[in-house]
Amino acid sequence: MRSDPAEYELVAPDSLSAVVSLLAEQPGAWLPMAGGTDVMVQYASGRLAARKLVSVWNLPELRRIDVSEGEIRIGAACTYTDLRDHKIVEGEFPLLAGAARWTGGIANQNRGTLGGNIVNASPAADSLPALLVYEAELILVSARGERRVKYIDFHTGYKETLLAADELIRAVCLPRRFARYTSYSRKVGARKAQAIAKVCVAALGRLADGVVDDIRIAVGSVAPVPLRLRETERSVKGKTIDAALLSRVRGIAIGEIHPIDDMRSTAAYRSGVVANLVEEFLQDLSASGRGA
Repeated sequence: MRSDPAEYELVAPDSLSAVVSLLAEQPGAWLPMAGGTDVMVQYASGRLAARKLVSVWNLPELRRIDVSEGEIRIGAACTYTDLRDHKIVEGEFPLLAGAARWTGGIANQNRGTLGGNIVNASPAADSLPALLVYEAELILVSARGERRVKYIDFHTGYKETLLAADELIRAVCLPRRFARYTSYSRKVGARKAQAIAKVCVAALGRLADGVVDDIRIAVGSVAPVPLRLRETERSVKGKTIDAALLSRVRGIAIGEIHPIDDMRSTAAYRSGVVANLVEEFLQDLSASGRGA
Protein backbone atom coordinates (compact mmCIF):
# COMPACT_ATOMS: atom_id res chain seq x y z
CA MET A 1 0.00 0.00 0.00
CA ARG A 2 1.50 3.32 -1.07
CA SER A 3 1.37 6.51 1.00
CA ASP A 4 -0.84 9.44 0.03
CA PRO A 5 1.28 12.63 -0.33
CA ALA A 6 -1.70 14.74 0.74
CA GLU A 7 -1.44 13.21 4.22
CA TYR A 8 2.07 14.54 4.80
CA GLU A 9 3.59 17.95 5.50
CA LEU A 10 7.21 18.78 4.62
CA VAL A 11 9.00 21.97 5.62
CA ALA A 12 12.60 23.02 4.96
CA PRO A 13 13.77 25.78 7.34
CA ASP A 14 16.90 27.66 6.27
CA SER A 15 18.73 27.48 9.61
CA LEU A 16 19.43 25.03 12.40
CA SER A 17 17.93 27.43 14.95
CA ALA A 18 14.65 27.42 13.03
CA VAL A 19 14.61 23.61 13.01
CA VAL A 20 15.19 23.25 16.76
CA SER A 21 12.57 25.93 17.45
CA LEU A 22 10.08 23.91 15.43
CA LEU A 23 10.96 20.74 17.35
CA ALA A 24 10.60 22.61 20.65
CA GLU A 25 7.14 23.90 19.76
CA GLN A 26 5.78 20.41 19.09
CA PRO A 27 8.12 17.78 20.62
CA GLY A 28 7.72 14.45 18.87
CA ALA A 29 5.43 15.79 16.14
CA TRP A 30 8.16 16.56 13.57
CA LEU A 31 10.52 13.96 12.12
CA PRO A 32 13.89 15.42 11.00
CA MET A 33 14.91 14.08 7.57
CA ALA A 34 18.21 14.47 5.76
CA GLY A 35 18.98 12.22 2.78
CA GLY A 36 15.77 10.25 3.21
CA THR A 37 17.23 6.84 2.31
CA ASP A 38 15.39 5.16 5.20
CA VAL A 39 12.41 7.52 5.47
CA MET A 40 11.45 7.24 1.82
CA VAL A 41 11.50 3.44 1.94
CA GLN A 42 8.93 3.60 4.73
CA TYR A 43 6.96 6.25 2.85
CA ALA A 44 6.88 4.24 -0.38
CA SER A 45 5.57 1.18 1.44
CA GLY A 46 2.91 3.09 3.37
CA ARG A 47 4.64 2.45 6.72
CA LEU A 48 5.84 5.99 7.55
CA ALA A 49 4.03 6.85 10.79
CA ALA A 50 5.26 10.46 11.03
CA ARG A 51 3.07 12.91 9.13
CA LYS A 52 5.19 16.04 9.70
CA LEU A 53 8.68 16.03 8.18
CA VAL A 54 11.34 18.72 8.58
CA SER A 55 14.27 18.66 6.17
CA VAL A 56 17.77 19.29 7.55
CA TRP A 57 19.46 18.31 4.29
CA ASN A 58 20.78 21.73 3.23
CA LEU A 59 21.69 23.17 6.62
CA PRO A 60 25.35 24.29 6.43
CA GLU A 61 25.78 23.75 10.19
CA LEU A 62 25.24 20.02 9.65
CA ARG A 63 27.17 19.56 6.40
CA ARG A 64 30.68 20.44 7.62
CA ILE A 65 33.67 18.33 8.59
CA ASP A 66 35.88 20.33 10.96
CA VAL A 67 39.36 19.15 11.88
CA SER A 68 41.23 20.33 14.96
CA GLU A 69 44.41 19.08 16.61
CA GLY A 70 42.58 16.75 18.98
CA GLU A 71 39.49 15.62 17.10
CA ILE A 72 37.50 15.58 13.90
CA ARG A 73 33.93 16.83 14.04
CA ILE A 74 31.60 15.42 11.38
CA GLY A 75 28.29 17.18 10.79
CA ALA A 76 25.33 14.85 11.16
CA ALA A 77 24.12 15.53 7.58
CA CYS A 78 27.49 14.65 6.01
CA THR A 79 26.99 11.85 3.52
CA TYR A 80 28.84 8.59 3.08
CA THR A 81 30.37 10.14 -0.04
CA ASP A 82 31.66 13.02 2.10
CA LEU A 83 33.27 10.51 4.47
CA ARG A 84 34.64 8.32 1.70
CA ASP A 85 36.30 11.27 -0.03
CA HIS A 86 37.69 13.11 3.02
CA LYS A 87 41.48 12.73 3.36
CA ILE A 88 41.58 12.82 7.17
CA VAL A 89 38.72 10.33 7.50
CA GLU A 90 40.37 8.00 4.98
CA GLY A 91 43.83 8.35 6.53
CA GLU A 92 43.07 8.28 10.27
CA PHE A 93 39.67 6.58 10.43
CA PRO A 94 39.78 3.89 7.73
CA LEU A 95 37.11 1.80 9.45
CA LEU A 96 34.58 4.61 9.00
CA ALA A 97 35.67 5.32 5.43
CA GLY A 98 35.37 1.61 4.66
CA ALA A 99 31.88 1.44 6.15
CA ALA A 100 30.91 4.41 3.98
CA ARG A 101 32.01 2.47 0.89
CA TRP A 102 30.02 -0.60 1.97
CA THR A 103 26.74 1.23 2.51
CA GLY A 104 24.35 0.69 -0.40
CA GLY A 105 25.26 1.85 -3.89
CA ILE A 106 26.64 5.19 -5.08
CA ALA A 107 23.19 6.80 -5.07
CA ASN A 108 22.67 5.80 -1.44
CA GLN A 109 26.14 7.02 -0.52
CA ASN A 110 25.40 10.38 -2.11
CA ARG A 111 22.22 10.81 -0.03
CA GLY A 112 22.59 8.71 3.10
CA THR A 113 24.01 10.56 6.12
CA LEU A 114 26.00 9.52 9.16
CA GLY A 115 23.51 11.14 11.54
CA GLY A 116 20.62 9.39 9.85
CA ASN A 117 22.38 6.03 10.16
CA ILE A 118 22.84 6.59 13.88
CA VAL A 119 19.28 7.77 14.57
CA ASN A 120 17.75 5.00 12.47
CA ALA A 121 19.36 2.75 15.09
CA SER A 122 19.52 -0.45 13.08
CA PRO A 123 21.83 -2.95 14.82
CA ALA A 124 22.98 -4.02 11.33
CA ALA A 125 24.10 -0.53 10.25
CA ASP A 126 27.56 -0.56 8.69
CA SER A 127 29.01 2.59 10.29
CA LEU A 128 28.06 1.97 13.91
CA PRO A 129 30.75 -0.59 14.95
CA ALA A 130 33.39 1.80 13.61
CA LEU A 131 32.01 4.62 15.77
CA LEU A 132 32.17 2.35 18.81
CA VAL A 133 35.82 1.43 18.42
CA TYR A 134 36.81 5.04 17.67
CA GLU A 135 35.05 6.07 20.91
CA ALA A 136 32.84 8.60 19.17
CA GLU A 137 30.88 11.25 21.02
CA LEU A 138 27.68 12.88 19.76
CA ILE A 139 26.69 16.51 20.05
CA LEU A 140 22.93 16.70 20.50
CA VAL A 141 21.19 20.05 19.96
CA SER A 142 17.80 21.46 20.88
CA ALA A 143 16.32 24.86 21.71
CA ARG A 144 17.56 24.18 25.26
CA GLY A 145 21.17 24.11 24.07
CA GLU A 146 23.72 21.40 23.30
CA ARG A 147 24.84 18.33 25.18
CA ARG A 148 27.63 15.90 24.42
CA VAL A 149 27.11 12.17 25.02
CA LYS A 150 29.27 9.12 24.51
CA TYR A 151 28.10 7.18 21.49
CA ILE A 152 28.44 3.88 23.32
CA ASP A 153 25.59 5.01 25.63
CA PHE A 154 23.34 6.34 22.85
CA HIS A 155 21.49 3.14 21.90
CA THR A 156 19.36 2.05 24.85
CA GLY A 157 17.50 -0.83 23.13
CA TYR A 158 16.30 -1.99 19.75
CA LYS A 159 15.46 1.18 17.79
CA GLU A 160 15.65 3.16 21.05
CA THR A 161 18.10 6.00 21.78
CA LEU A 162 18.91 8.78 24.24
CA LEU A 163 17.64 11.38 21.75
CA ALA A 164 14.89 13.52 23.28
CA ALA A 165 11.78 14.39 21.27
CA ASP A 166 13.00 17.96 20.69
CA GLU A 167 16.63 17.06 19.84
CA LEU A 168 18.64 16.12 16.79
CA ILE A 169 22.24 15.11 16.28
CA ARG A 170 24.40 18.06 15.33
CA ALA A 171 27.79 16.35 14.96
CA VAL A 172 29.82 13.21 15.55
CA CYS A 173 33.21 13.75 17.21
CA LEU A 174 36.14 11.34 16.89
CA PRO A 175 39.43 11.69 18.83
CA ARG A 176 42.49 11.77 16.61
CA ARG A 177 44.60 9.15 18.42
CA PHE A 178 44.18 5.90 16.51
CA ALA A 179 46.43 6.50 13.50
CA ARG A 180 49.07 3.97 14.63
CA TYR A 181 46.64 1.17 15.42
CA THR A 182 46.12 -1.92 13.30
CA SER A 183 42.63 -1.65 11.78
CA TYR A 184 40.35 -4.54 10.85
CA SER A 185 36.85 -4.62 9.40
CA ARG A 186 34.65 -7.22 7.80
CA LYS A 187 31.07 -7.24 6.54
CA VAL A 188 29.46 -10.60 5.92
CA GLY A 189 26.33 -10.49 3.77
CA ALA A 190 24.54 -12.23 0.97
CA ARG A 191 26.46 -10.17 -1.60
CA LYS A 192 29.59 -8.01 -1.68
CA ALA A 193 27.55 -4.87 -2.35
CA GLN A 194 24.11 -3.48 -1.47
CA ALA A 195 23.42 -6.10 1.19
CA ILE A 196 22.37 -5.77 4.81
CA ALA A 197 25.02 -7.31 7.04
CA LYS A 198 24.53 -10.72 8.60
CA VAL A 199 27.52 -9.78 10.76
CA CYS A 200 29.84 -6.78 10.68
CA VAL A 201 32.98 -6.26 12.74
CA ALA A 202 35.25 -3.29 13.32
CA ALA A 203 38.38 -3.59 15.44
CA LEU A 204 41.53 -1.73 16.43
CA GLY A 205 44.60 -3.06 18.17
CA ARG A 206 48.11 -2.11 19.17
CA LEU A 207 51.03 -4.27 20.31
CA ALA A 208 53.95 -3.32 22.53
CA ASP A 209 56.88 -5.74 22.68
CA GLY A 210 54.69 -8.54 21.36
CA VAL A 211 51.97 -8.01 23.97
CA VAL A 212 48.50 -6.58 23.29
CA ASP A 213 48.77 -3.06 24.65
CA ASP A 214 45.32 -1.86 23.60
CA ILE A 215 42.40 -3.44 21.79
CA ARG A 216 38.81 -2.61 20.91
CA ILE A 217 36.33 -4.81 19.05
CA ALA A 218 32.77 -3.93 18.01
CA VAL A 219 30.15 -6.00 16.21
CA GLY A 220 26.83 -5.36 14.52
CA SER A 221 23.80 -7.44 13.57
CA VAL A 222 24.25 -9.82 16.52
CA ALA A 223 22.25 -8.06 19.26
CA PRO A 224 19.49 -5.44 19.61
CA VAL A 225 22.17 -2.73 19.52
CA PRO A 226 25.73 -2.59 18.14
CA LEU A 227 28.13 -3.97 20.76
CA ARG A 228 31.63 -3.43 22.11
CA LEU A 229 33.00 -6.84 23.11
CA ARG A 230 34.35 -5.65 26.44
CA GLU A 231 34.96 -9.06 28.01
CA THR A 232 36.74 -10.26 24.87
CA GLU A 233 38.92 -7.16 24.96
CA ARG A 234 39.78 -7.70 28.63
CA SER A 235 40.68 -11.33 27.97
CA VAL A 236 43.21 -10.28 25.33
CA LYS A 237 44.74 -7.08 26.69
CA GLY A 238 48.14 -7.62 28.24
CA LYS A 239 48.52 -11.04 26.63
CA THR A 240 50.68 -12.51 23.90
CA ILE A 241 48.60 -13.80 21.01
CA ASP A 242 49.10 -17.56 20.69
CA ALA A 243 47.03 -20.62 19.79
CA ALA A 244 45.72 -21.09 23.33
CA LEU A 245 44.52 -17.48 23.54
CA LEU A 246 42.84 -17.68 20.14
CA SER A 247 40.97 -20.81 21.16
CA ARG A 248 39.80 -19.30 24.45
CA VAL A 249 38.73 -15.98 22.93
CA ARG A 250 36.37 -17.62 20.46
CA GLY A 251 34.11 -18.81 23.25
CA ILE A 252 34.29 -15.51 25.12
CA ALA A 253 33.24 -13.56 22.03
CA ILE A 254 30.29 -15.88 21.38
CA GLY A 255 29.19 -15.48 24.99
CA GLU A 256 28.95 -11.69 24.64
CA ILE A 257 26.59 -11.57 21.66
CA HIS A 258 22.86 -12.20 21.41
CA PRO A 259 22.12 -13.19 17.80
CA ILE A 260 18.72 -14.26 16.50
CA ASP A 261 17.36 -16.29 13.63
CA ASP A 262 15.84 -14.01 10.98
CA MET A 263 15.30 -13.82 7.24
CA ARG A 264 18.99 -13.03 6.59
CA SER A 265 20.71 -15.64 8.74
CA THR A 266 20.64 -17.89 11.80
CA ALA A 267 21.91 -17.32 15.30
CA ALA A 268 24.27 -20.29 14.99
CA TYR A 269 25.79 -18.94 11.78
CA ARG A 270 26.25 -15.48 13.26
CA SER A 271 27.95 -16.90 16.35
CA GLY A 272 30.37 -18.92 14.26
CA VAL A 273 31.19 -15.94 12.04
CA VAL A 274 31.87 -13.66 15.01
CA ALA A 275 34.25 -16.22 16.50
CA ASN A 276 36.04 -16.62 13.16
CA LEU A 277 36.37 -12.88 12.56
CA VAL A 278 37.63 -12.12 16.06
CA GLU A 279 40.24 -14.84 15.64
CA GLU A 280 41.20 -13.51 12.20
CA PHE A 281 41.62 -9.99 13.60
CA LEU A 282 43.90 -11.23 16.36
CA GLN A 283 45.97 -13.18 13.84
CA ASP A 284 46.31 -10.02 11.74
CA LEU A 285 47.28 -8.02 14.81
CA SER A 286 49.91 -10.59 15.76
CA ALA A 287 51.29 -10.53 12.22
CA SER A 288 51.53 -6.74 12.28
CA GLY A 289 53.78 -7.00 15.33
CA ARG A 290 56.06 -9.53 13.67
CA GLY A 291 56.37 -7.26 10.66
CA ALA A 292 57.18 -4.15 12.67
